[in-house]
Amino acid sequence: MSNTPHELAEEFPQHVAAIRHLRATDGHFHRITEAYHEVNRAIHRAETDIEPADDLRMQDMRKRRMALKDEIYGLLSRPETVADEVP
Repeated sequence: MSNTPHELAEEFPQHVAAIRHLRATDGHFHRITEAYHEVNRAIHRAETDIEPADDLRMQDMRKRRMALKDEIYGLLSRPETVADEVP
């Protein structure tokens, strides 16, 4: 099992400025990034045996994290978001 935290800044290093901007200005984006961080922290705690979870729970949490990550990437990839990014 991996103990890598999977923080958004590490997952999308080219979009760090856009992530900060959208978290501050877009309520939906802020909510889904908070949900991502919440499930990501739960996975990390389970992987490090701080709060162990069974395989089914781990699978569900990883699927949820991936779905949120896909949605976040979709929002970051919108033409208006990409145009606003700092080079």
